[in-house]
Amino acid sequence: MRLALCGIVGFGALAFVPDGAHRASAGPSLRFPVDLVASIPLRGASAPTGSQLMARLASSSREERSRVLVEQILEGNIPSTLRQLRSVETSVPGPFGALVRAVVWVMPDYLAVGSDEDSVRVPLGLEDALTVARRFGFTLPTRRIVNAIHRQAEARLEPKPMPPCAAMTSVAYLWAHNRTIEEQQRRLPSGTLVSGTKKDVVITPRLASIPGRVAIYGWLHPDGAAIQPLSTVHAAWYADYSHGIRLVSDTVFVDGLARSVFDVLEDPARVGLLSDEGVVRDARRLLGPAALGRALN
Repeated sequence: MRLALCGIVGFGALAFVPDGAHRASAGPSLRFPVDLVASIPLRGASAPTGSQLMARLASSSREERSRVLVEQILEGNIPSTLRQLRSVETSVPGPFGALVRAVVWVMPDYLAVGSDEDSVRVPLGLEDALTVARRFGFTLPTRRIVNAIHRQAEARLEPKPMPPCAAMTSVAYLWAHNRTIEEQQRRLPSGTLVSGTKKDVVITPRLASIPGRVAIYGWLHPDGAAIQPLSTVHAAWYADYSHGIRLVSDTVFVDGLARSVFDVLEDPARVGLLSDEGVVRDARRLLGPAALGRALN
């Protein structure tokens, strides 16, 4: 197994934030989070577990693995805990000094395949991540949203990198890292908003000038220090064990009113609620086919 060439790191410490200490407001409607996940199919009784899928894909090509994972996710083969969206709040000063507040709804953990009892967090290339996000009415976070999630997370876990090598894109590597995360989270209540276990695939205006790349950021220590600065070094198809897909609803509430995430990103007066990189021009097209570029071929 190629994994043996790089070695395995041990399990690490957990920084646990008491329930509710950093939790955002529950939003204007208790029904709203349920509506946001209504487009995600229910998991089938005969759907494979995470371990079964990893065993099946152990020797598959990158393309085959991606195809199968996307197919399984779109069929609803994800843990039920990911459907328990959590609210994260941000704010900026308004034109007359009062704070303008936004509530963003996010999955409590990174995208995974399998059951509640046996699931595996899976990295996806940008095209596959967007395919899933669009189908379910979600998008990807910005750096600011990643940081907000971390500050308000109920459990901020210590990152556990594995040795970098050729095997880091393999099923064996991502499966091993998932076991490390499971050990870190085994005492947490179901649906806990967690942060610190992965780098996030994110939205950034940088993608407009360098099509065919994927942007990653994060892997935050409990104190908020990032292992991974915002980077576009990898081609859009690239994904290794350290990458995580945190889905964010493409509807955000700004002072109680529903707005599109993309409209807010294009609004000079409101963009600071969601981005620390300024106005994102033509935000919807930013993650369209043209931005993905030739790297997908």
